[in-house]
Amino acid sequence: MQLDRLKTAAGLDLKGKRVLVRADLNVPAKSGKVTDATRLERIVPGLEDLAERGARIIVVSHFGRPKGGPDPQYSLKPVAEKLGELLGKSIAFAPDCIGEPAAKVVSSLKDGTIAVLENLRFHAGEEKNDPDFAKELAKHGDIFVGDAFSTAHRAHASTDAITRLLPSYAGPLLMEEVDALRSVVDRPVRPTAAVIGGAKVSTKIPVLTNLAGKVDKLIIGGGMANTFFLAQGVNVGRSLAEPDFAKTALEIMHAAKEQSCEVVLPADVVVAAKFEAGAPSRVVPVLQTPADEMILDVGPKAVAHYTDVIGRCKTLLWNGPLGAFEIAPFGEGTFALARAAAELTKAGKLISVAGGGDTVAALNAAGVTDQFSYVSTAGGAFLEWLEGRELPGIVALTRAA
Repeated sequence: MQLDRLKTAAGLDLKGKRVLVRADLNVPAKSGKVTDATRLERIVPGLEDLAERGARIIVVSHFGRPKGGPDPQYSLKPVAEKLGELLGKSIAFAPDCIGEPAAKVVSSLKDGTIAVLENLRFHAGEEKNDPDFAKELAKHGDIFVGDAFSTAHRAHASTDAITRLLPSYAGPLLMEEVDALRSVVDRPVRPTAAVIGGAKVSTKIPVLTNLAGKVDKLIIGGGMANTFFLAQGVNVGRSLAEPDFAKTALEIMHAAKEQSCEVVLPADVVVAAKFEAGAPSRVVPVLQTPADEMILDVGPKAVAHYTDVIGRCKTLLWNGPLGAFEIAPFGEGTFALARAAAELTKAGKLISVAGGGDTVAALNAAGVTDQFSYVSTAGGAFLEWLEGRELPGIVALTRAA
């Protein structure tokens, strides 16, 4: 991706211009109420800036996975209302994203006001990247601003085809994500470490393979570590593991060694006979994992070692927990390392970037999310960047430059 070709709308005269903003309003909601407004909070500054510059702002987004057309449970109306609360102003809402209902709302906008259009996925043309659907969307705007990094891994009408029809720019939130990821993957301050956790090696093979050639230390945790142990002939008892991927784990270790990247695995672990809250647990050396128990977290020696490793690094990338953090007491390893990374960041000794749904949830549980240098709200796009893949929504914006 020719990332240096990305351009923003900063400095443009937007007074009276219709600015079509592709945002990510796909937030958790229940019974018509937004339960986590983090993504909405992130887009507020960008929208406020456009409003202050006199733009007429039209926000489009998908929401959930509606099937076969409009579905009330996937309406963006309550999300738009929540966004209005955060902005402290009323927001117009159109009951469709194309056609007369949308055109009527857009034409009523005045300088500095905002409208949200109904769910893009109520139309099949969105996910099909249909040029005709994109043309209907393009009628609403004079310029396009792509500000949804979290959907950039999809070539949809509102992320790809639209950029062929309107002057297109990268939004401030998208640029934040790109700059943060470039700072840890493409042009990091060395030495660098990556914490890669999660349940399965199979879901992170491209990530591990790519990062083995990018970072100096690759810390592996979660259920993934168990497959690496199996690959070395270590008994992991009843722990979650993927024997079919043991050979792959060995290949990753060999590739890392060839590229002078050290793979770091836990020396001790927390084991229990049952995976349930409050289950009796104990710490054992990895080599002494009981045959009838399972590994559910890393132990204190592992945390101390990991802390020492990141303490000697300048840059940290984090994706995935070290243990089954959702159930106490199996989140202590993740939380302890997260707090250590936060302290190093606060002291100006570490650039720390984290992302992925479980990762964000774990950092929130540890109470350190706002102490990392940057925490991405993207899921699939974040992972695909770590895999070294091109993201269609980013490529489209560089092509439009």
